[in-house]
Amino acid sequence: QVQLVEFGGGLVQPGGSLRLSCSASGNILSISTMGWYRQAPGKQRELVARFIGDGSTSYADSVKGRFSISRDSNNRARNKNTVYLQMNSLKPEDTAVYYCNAEMVTSSSWPATNDYWGQGTQVTVSS
Repeated sequence: QVQLVEFGGGLVQPGGSLRLSCSASGNILSISTMGWYRQAPGKQRELVARFIGDGSTSYADSVKGRFSISRDSNNRARNKNTVYLQMNSLKPEDTAVYYCNAEMVTSSSWPATNDYWGQGTQVTVSS
């Protein structure tokens, strides 16, 4: 069974920082994209940041310069399918549920690429 498990949400004051992590596990054959989306109350889910197949990154304009996505680069690491989202200079408008997302080929979906989502982690920016 393929899972995306997130950690790191919480309550932080404006200007503060948080780091989210997401680990993908299971019978994964390949990953096309992996990253983070968020959904605020009453709004549509939106892309925050993600890795694309060749290792390039994509960010929402609203988080550029404040958020940074990274991943485990050690191929020997047990959790090599792990991405992190470092969030600095947080603003109240960053408050949302943050979801990890990955487009993957798994042993059960092969040859199709399926969309997988984590359970979500709440980030609240408030004084």
